Amino acid sequence: MLLQADVNGPGWTDAQIAAAYHVRTRTVEKLRERLVTTGFTEALHGKQRAHPPTPPKLDGEGEARLIAMRLGKPPAGYGRWTLRLLADQLVQLEVVTSISPETVRQTLKKDGMTKRMVEYWVIPPEQDAEFVAGMEEVLETYAQPLDPQQPLVCMDEQPYQLLLETRVPLPATTTHGTRVDYEYERNGTASIFMFTEPLSGWRSVTARAQRTKADWAQAVADLLDTRYAGQRITLVMDNLNTHTKGAFYTLFEPAVARAYVKRIDFVYTPKHGSWLNIAECELSALTSQCLTGRRIGQLSELQQELAAWATRTNDQQRAVDWHFKVDDARVKLKRLYPNF
Repeated sequence: MLLQADVNGPGWTDAQIAAAYHVRTRTVEKLRERLVTTGFTEALHGKQRAHPPTPPKLDGEGEARLIAMRLGKPPAGYGRWTLRLLADQLVQLEVVTSISPETVRQTLKKDGMTKRMVEYWVIPPEQDAEFVAGMEEVLETYAQPLDPQQPLVCMDEQPYQLLLETRVPLPATTTHGTRVDYEYERNGTASIFMFTEPLSGWRSVTARAQRTKADWAQAVADLLDTRYAGQRITLVMDNLNTHTKGAFYTLFEPAVARAYVKRIDFVYTPKHGSWLNIAECELSALTSQCLTGRRIGQLSELQQELAAWATRTNDQQRAVDWHFKVDDARVKLKRLYPNF
């Protein structure tokens, strides 16, 4: 950088040098300033310390032992590694005579090991032709443009535990937050049904006391009778044993059940492919925005809260821009495809 700035040489400007060596212009300016004020040696090698630097607590072998422990199973009685537990283990194994938890943290941070070491996968661990066939069908469905005559609807459901307060919570003040007693009373469970049109930014959420075939069929029928009267829909959902054509026949007369079934094009996400269901993303948003950190004890109250969330979200017209395409899957998930 100094040679390029030499007026008797190339004579580059600071901006040209910064662009060529991928640094900020201010870095070049400070380097030239050190050359003038402190001389060539210090500009090139930096200021020499009065005392040699303290050697690190862990050498390369010690860092390797620490990383191996961090990735391994913790001792009996512990569900995960803590900084203090790692420090104690290094001393016990005679890797070091003493070390602080902060030194362990800095070492792990330097090696990129501070993130959570547990990952949950929902993709098959090996080649699975059935999975990729179902995945590509869903992805091709998402790639279709908006069709007002046959809307795309994604559906998912999740259980919810109804909890009653045993004591009235104390409201928040300027000095403390809302105070809720740790005791609660279980009041049964409910099942939340999410329907969403990803291309139009519309969703409908309701809750029912159960999640039987009849409950699912009734929820779909209500949707067909109200929002989609006289229309066909493409319905994307996971392959639960309640999400079947036969579910309509458990609730309606055969002629009525057949009429409902004929208006639905069923598209199922494959096993281990729940992440392909856009309605699951909407349920995640609903859970964090509406349900997390609170107790709802009555089904009617839950239904009101869900309806309020859906109304407010629909007013924002928050659509979904799905980017993952079939071509992307054939590259990024190539290992799942059979080899030829």
